[in-house]
Amino acid sequence: MKILSSMAFIGSLVFLLAFSVPLPASAEMMEMDKMGEMMGMCIEHAEMMGLTDDQIMKIKPRHSDMQKKHARYKADKKIAEIELMDIMDVKDFDLEKARSAVKKIAEIKTAHKLEMLKSMKEMRTMLTEEQFKAMKKMMIMKLGEKEPMKMKMEMMDKP
Repeated sequence: MKILSSMAFIGSLVFLLAFSVPLPASAEMMEMDKMGEMMGMCIEHAEMMGLTDDQIMKIKPRHSDMQKKHARYKADKKIAEIELMDIMDVKDFDLEKARSAVKKIAEIKTAHKLEMLKSMKEMRTMLTEEQFKAMKKMMIMKLGEKEPMKMKMEMMDKP
């Protein structure tokens, strides 16, 4: 029984060491959230931005689609991370399998980021120059609200 307990402890330790890089992942999630927030903010502040009913009707389904893709991305990434943990569960894990799993995670992240950028570009083409400037101004104001959080995260990153 002691052996099983020790193995569980060692497994947990390996997991913590392997996945204890919180800031890049957190920063990445914040960036992806900003992409989705942009569309949500445009819908929420449609009147202030001067969006037409036609623009709103085009943006809403794209926003919903973007949210679904983001949820799917998070699930796929989590599954790939669990698969990597399974590979690393043994003392003498297969480095090639681990490398392949890491590449799979990177490919999932890259594909998602490109998909989000594509959605952003499509959405921005629907806006007039004035609406785009209004959206940028709202995003800057929104980022200003989160500045204390960003500063706290940067402070946590320093040794």
